[in-house]
Amino acid sequence: MKRLALLLVFVMLFSALAVGCGRQAVQEQPKQEVKQNAEQATPQPAAPKGDATKLAPLSPAVKVTVGLKQVVSDAGVLIGMAKGYYKELGIEIEMVQFNTGQDMINALGAGQLDVGCTVTASGLFNAMLRGIPIKVVADKGINVAGKGYYRLMIRKDLVDEIKDFKDLRGRKLAVVGTASLDEIALDRVLNKGGMTTKDVDLQVIRAFPDIVAAMSNKSIDGGMIIEPFVTAAMSKDIADPWKDPSEYDPDAQTALLVYGKSMLERPEVAKRFMVAYIKSLRDYNDAFFKNRNQDEIISILAEYSTVKDKELYKKMYPVGLNPDGYVRMKGIQMDLDWYKQRELLKGDLKAEDVVDNSFCDFAVQVLGKYEK
Repeated sequence: MKRLALLLVFVMLFSALAVGCGRQAVQEQPKQEVKQNAEQATPQPAAPKGDATKLAPLSPAVKVTVGLKQVVSDAGVLIGMAKGYYKELGIEIEMVQFNTGQDMINALGAGQLDVGCTVTASGLFNAMLRGIPIKVVADKGINVAGKGYYRLMIRKDLVDEIKDFKDLRGRKLAVVGTASLDEIALDRVLNKGGMTTKDVDLQVIRAFPDIVAAMSNKSIDGGMIIEPFVTAAMSKDIADPWKDPSEYDPDAQTALLVYGKSMLERPEVAKRFMVAYIKSLRDYNDAFFKNRNQDEIISILAEYSTVKDKELYKKMYPVGLNPDGYVRMKGIQMDLDWYKQRELLKGDLKAEDVVDNSFCDFAVQVLGKYEK
């Protein structure tokens, strides 16, 4: 018994010594290591992803003025207005109509307009060169291979004569404007036949319906046309869609979403606008490329856009709208090079100078990448 008692005393003394050493070891742990362990143990706040409802709305709500013509390629604005995406994030949209693209650019630079739905033009890029704070921030229209919604059309009675690019030489071809998207697009068609717009009888007709009418009365041989006028010209046997744009201008960035000075100075507004915009683009893609909720989206566009005939949406070539929002940088650079070569730019610009992808980056972080 005495031996057992001594053994127990020894064990108790040993245990007390071990605990004391253990406490001392913890106390002497380097402060840097303790700090690191604490950082690892504290959960870091994750950026919201996959759910825009996690993004706090602006309070009070902010009015955002958007310059647009309410065409189908404005779907990113029109759908979001109808479905309340902008309102959910504390944004009130006020639509503003402009007679010309230059008027819109002037308003953006002066802070009188927040967002512009426009096309590439020398005036836009020269404004940037003058230091006016304007940035291209998202896609607003591209041609989808095999379904070009913006294209050269040829008079129906001439399709047997104008079979290839070289057959366009000397022909009377129309665009709605020069030194902008329309002349660039036609020039690239002609480049495939070793020509430029100098090798044709270039006509400027300021409205797409008037170009269709000019083909109908045979005063021109063809012209650059956009939907819904492409489908209208085809349905009346006035014009032929001819070659798909993927053959002559596969990298084109047809239309742009632009932020002006007043938007760039309010990044929280700009970010939320982009989240709502890209949600709308995804609804559009779901409807026209996945046949998901198509009737709903067609009803919205028929109400808010200039195309009112619901059946026409099922016949038209759909505008391409990147569901992650990003523009085609190659297409932007090609446009800049085209203007520069023709001395229409008053300085040097690269695509990286004119495009700000940070707003699309933010929206994709919030919403997640689009599942194709």
